[in-house]
Amino acid sequence: MNKFDPVLLREIPVIHKIIRDETWLEGERRGCCVPMHDAKVRENVCQVILRIGQELRESIEAQLGSPAATMEPAEAARRVENRAA
Repeated sequence: MNKFDPVLLREIPVIHKIIRDETWLEGERRGCCVPMHDAKVRENVCQVILRIGQELRESIEAQLGSPAATMEPAEAARRVENRAA
């Protein structure tokens, strides 16, 4: 049986949020509805993931290593994005 990486499982909701955010943002740029699978949306999502991926993973690993950690993955992503900006 394959075991799932617990960090990866906690990253998935953050990645979904990034996809939603980038889809909305591209729609705002174009002034019309844009599908999630649009090439520009994918490119932007990849850029965000490449920019924050390592720090997001380290943040989640730190949370998992500490039983007292209560920060949600989305909050960790916001903190990472704010530091990168």
